[in-house]
Amino acid sequence: METYFNVRYEFDKKKVHEAVDLRLKEEGSDYICVSDGVVLNSANRDPEYLNVVNGGMFSICDSSFVPLYLKWLYRIKREQYCGSQIFHDYVFELPPKRMIFLGGSQSVLDGLKKHLTEKRPDIADMKFVELPFLGVEAFDYPGIAKMIEEDGADIIWVALGAPKQEKFMSRLKPYLSHGVMMGVGAVFKFYSGLEASRAPKWMVDRHMEFIYRIFSEPKKQLKRCGWIIATLPGLLLQEHKRKKLSQGHYTASR
Repeated sequence: METYFNVRYEFDKKKVHEAVDLRLKEEGSDYICVSDGVVLNSANRDPEYLNVVNGGMFSICDSSFVPLYLKWLYRIKREQYCGSQIFHDYVFELPPKRMIFLGGSQSVLDGLKKHLTEKRPDIADMKFVELPFLGVEAFDYPGIAKMIEEDGADIIWVALGAPKQEKFMSRLKPYLSHGVMMGVGAVFKFYSGLEASRAPKWMVDRHMEFIYRIFSEPKKQLKRCGWIIATLPGLLLQEHKRKKLSQGHYTASR
């Protein structure tokens, strides 16, 4: 794991999968945050939320821009591992695991179940659960944990949107004796075939997905993008200072 912009990242996909497998062999539960630009900026503005983001196993890098920032600042190459990709990997590519799907509207969950079972029929036997529209402090965490325990799920997908889903996972963790939670935001919608789709690959490869999202959800995404742009110079400056400080410590210790 590596820490940049105050967030603990694991960029290596193989290490992510290995860490999940190891955690599932141990007692207790944990969670992985899927950190995009919104999570990154929110965490750096709210120390309590930063503790939540860093309180799980680690974050994977959902932002295509963070690897660019690291290339500019540190001359290192790191790869994006977005929420839709880790979802695809665990649902379709990696050895099958028992899963449960929490969050989203019932119509999205119905569409999600339909589309996933077309490629993987055993998913028809897994639970797709619509959560009530509540503040993060109002959920019945013991009851939700009991449902998950009775199901025996290894992977718990949580789609409540940031920052709610990260806080939800943090609060649910103490009640679970098994499982790894992953907060995947709009991924249920992407795979439901109903409400939203991810940008074409050529846009993703060229760091243009945010443009696609703006045209898909202009009111929501323009506000988010404006906020990210406004706070980005400060984030880059802080990380540059951390880089200089770490280099100074290294030089002094030689």
